[in-house]
Amino acid sequence: MASVALQVNNMANERKKTKSKKEISPATQGFGVPIAIAPHHFVVVIPRGSLASVQIIEDLGMHAEGDESELLDRVILPRQVWRQIASPVKRMFNERLKAHNLKPSLWKVGENQVDRLLGKELCVLAWAIEDLEPEKVGTALRNWLALRPEERWWLFGVTAATVGGLNDRGRGWRVALRYALGDTPQPTIRKSRHVAKKSQDDIYKTLPLFQLENT
Repeated sequence: MASVALQVNNMANERKKTKSKKEISPATQGFGVPIAIAPHHFVVVIPRGSLASVQIIEDLGMHAEGDESELLDRVILPRQVWRQIASPVKRMFNERLKAHNLKPSLWKVGENQVDRLLGKELCVLAWAIEDLEPEKVGTALRNWLALRPEERWWLFGVTAATVGGLNDRGRGWRVALRYALGDTPQPTIRKSRHVAKKSQDDIYKTLPLFQLENT
């Protein structure tokens, strides 16, 4: 009996070890950026001044042919616009990170590192609201949240390929995103029209297939 109990205890200990190994999350910094040598990621720069604009930069990481990372300035947002989206975006990002057993993060003054896919999604929202009226930012945010991640990645790809720089605002896909997310009217419920119900005989009279030929 003692040997059986010992085997049961050993099996329980092995299960605990296996479970603890699965619960160990990869080491990350910021919003899901792996701790590695110059990974591809985004940086959200939040200045200390309360009125200073927020900048989003794409860091393509270190390439094999050189020791320096390539930086792409993507968009600059007015501080008052950033304040409207900061908390909802942070909440959504952290939900995604927790779903993959990664630690959450917070926006802080200075440089905030963001996972490359989450950064692409953030750029899509930022491009849509960079020149949007403040009262429409909430609408753009809700429409952006309603998109699937894959849809946001696609929108980033087509926009970044043509008008993805700081000097490209107000052109091409940047304008399309503004209209698609910010100027899309809220859906309205249309009232149905009531039509007098016809009898079954009346329906048949309108269909030549059911008309009998006179013999």
